Amino acid sequence: MTQLSDVAVSSQIAFQAEQLSVFYGSVPAVKDVFLEIPKNQIVAFIGPSGCGKSTVLRCFNRMNDLIPSARVEGRITFNGEDIHGKSVDPVELRRRVGMVFQRPNPFTKSIYQNIAFGARINGYQGDMDELVERSLRGAALWDEVKDKLKASGLSLSGGQQQRLCIARAIAIEPEVILMDEPCSALDPISTLRVEELMQELKRKYTIVIVTHNMQQASRTSDYTAFFNARETEQGGKMGYLVEYDRTEVIFQQPAQQSTQEYVSGRFG
Repeated sequence: MTQLSDVAVSSQIAFQAEQLSVFYGSVPAVKDVFLEIPKNQIVAFIGPSGCGKSTVLRCFNRMNDLIPSARVEGRITFNGEDIHGKSVDPVELRRRVGMVFQRPNPFTKSIYQNIAFGARINGYQGDMDELVERSLRGAALWDEVKDKLKASGLSLSGGQQQRLCIARAIAIEPEVILMDEPCSALDPISTLRVEELMQELKRKYTIVIVTHNMQQASRTSDYTAFFNARETEQGGKMGYLVEYDRTEVIFQQPAQQSTQEYVSGRFG
């Protein structure tokens, strides 16, 4: 079991995963993960390809429910409530736990409608102009697009499109934002803008990010979880959590040799 001894004492917990395992059909993708995600912190998931980072990330808003062969075992609580409980509506869970994907995916609509669309679907009754401006400001994009809100979201640069997707996510007023390698398709300058934005966003939101970029994890996150994978009897890979701690511990004094080898670039 890998838990943060000081998190439960010093912070409120957004998510707690206990014996979390995910299967695709009969094949285990990730097995027996225990971890806690503290509120208003940035948590990074790192590890080699195929170790289950994104699979675990998708568990927190039940995106794996949308994969017919996927099966989730164990328990995840969000603010103390089991997210697989009978009273939990997955659509409402996904409103409260937003997601930003690896590649920017604006809707084929105007910049304004990209923000307004989700809010309308979720029954927003307030001043839409104010919400659009607030969301774009929250994503550090307002000054760049305020004079072209009717232009297509696809007309923006890659970095701007990703910040538009972040604005779209925060427009529906979530509590948590999940980010699955949000900077992997961006240039270094755009990546830095998104990283700076994450530091601003954690004042209001809990952020969980999957990244292959060790420098990004060390720069931006408060806590880091290192995942690895082992061969299965079926010939595939099964992910597991090696260790989880404050980022400075993971990068400077990890408990496991495999973590040290990975963060120092000597892995594999």
